[in-house]
Amino acid sequence: MRLVVVGNGMAGARLVSEARARDPQMRVTVFGAEACRPYNRVLLSDVLAGGSRPEQVRLLDPSWYAEHDVEAVLGTEVARIDRETRHVLTADGRREPYDLLVLATGSEAVVPPVPGAGRAVPFRTLADCERIVAAAGRSRGAAVVGGGLLGVEAARGLAGRGLPVTLLHLAGHLMDRQLDAEAGDVLGETLAGLGVTTRTGVSATAVEPGGVRLACGELVEADLVVLACGVRPVTGLAAAAGLEVRRGVVVDDELRTDDPSIFAIGECAEHDGTVYGLVAPAWEQAAVAAEVITGGKARYRGSRLVTRLKAKSVELAAMGETQLDEEHAEVVRFSHRARGTYRKLVIRDGRLVGAILLGESDAVGTLTQLFDRGGPVPGDRAGLLFPGLSAAPVAGSPVLMPDAAEVCRCNSVTKGQIRACWEAGARDVAGVAAATRATTGCGTCRDAVEGIVGWLCDQEGVPV
Repeated sequence: MRLVVVGNGMAGARLVSEARARDPQMRVTVFGAEACRPYNRVLLSDVLAGGSRPEQVRLLDPSWYAEHDVEAVLGTEVARIDRETRHVLTADGRREPYDLLVLATGSEAVVPPVPGAGRAVPFRTLADCERIVAAAGRSRGAAVVGGGLLGVEAARGLAGRGLPVTLLHLAGHLMDRQLDAEAGDVLGETLAGLGVTTRTGVSATAVEPGGVRLACGELVEADLVVLACGVRPVTGLAAAAGLEVRRGVVVDDELRTDDPSIFAIGECAEHDGTVYGLVAPAWEQAAVAAEVITGGKARYRGSRLVTRLKAKSVELAAMGETQLDEEHAEVVRFSHRARGTYRKLVIRDGRLVGAILLGESDAVGTLTQLFDRGGPVPGDRAGLLFPGLSAAPVAGSPVLMPDAAEVCRCNSVTKGQIRACWEAGARDVAGVAAATRATTGCGTCRDAVEGIVGWLCDQEGVPV
């Protein structure tokens, strides 16, 4: 069996490792357009902020490919798929045969069609990130165009480097896809305290040498302009091959396209009308596709999205239908804007269908589990938002947390798996990560994993 994977990002690299773990004999070739080995795109905001170095966000060691008999062809773009002969053709003329093909081509940054856009730097790849960091060192001020998740992370990262930053957003409030208006306003106020000036309801019409020109004629001065205007799935290769493409490459529950020998996963794939832009769904899809490819039976039924903002001094989690109001659902809301705190529960038919948690909160783990499982919401709504006020024990405590509780959502790692890993000899987060992949996604579960490992060591009197 010859497996070819086009795309060596977070989805493609995970598919390769999942397939190899299931079948050590399959011939595997992966093509990556980027010359570097795969890296964790989720953590680029840490690199931008100076909290991590580029080499710290790499996913696979260079020796991994040789040790696992995987041919990695990096810095090479696949230009065409020949479905009749089952070959892929690269831009430099190579023809590679396949029995099964996986498209993991990801997405690309949207660059608005405005004059001077080429003067700005998109925030998408590691190379983009390195360009931004280099430019920040010689700039007096920066402007970020786009106030979605990536734009907020970019603005916070640049402000952390000491630059005055102006964040420009077309919609009426920040992260309007994930947050309601009040949460967006509270987020803007939090960012203001960290050195970011937010301008909402504004449209950029040009990027000029001195900054960004707005539709009203005003020039927002900046030496460095970063574009975070969203992404679009990379589907040109699939479309040229005659595969069904809507917004993404259309796949079924096995992640197959309308050609049964070709699969698509990650940000380029469209399942049941949805294109997912987060890492957890991509990795869930990679596991399902790998199981099917190696002869097993698995089905992908979609993912329940939890968005986590990874910016220093800004704690944010948003999930589900956050925009619903009291006319359509039961809404429980708490706001303390002076402290940058906003919490909202959206409950329908006794189930949690949405939530926003902005500001430090110990309720994230419990609410995420309720949202994921779709279980009934306890009658004590205040206790959900403020676990410390409830007379009941805190469910997030390692002592009381059931083994089935999911700790790392990106990799679906439970407390029980961490316990088993610890009993097998892992005594620190690095050991747990190596065995389970916990903490290797968005990284927000690291404190929880440290807490569980520390608790287990304390119980047995074992040094960490």
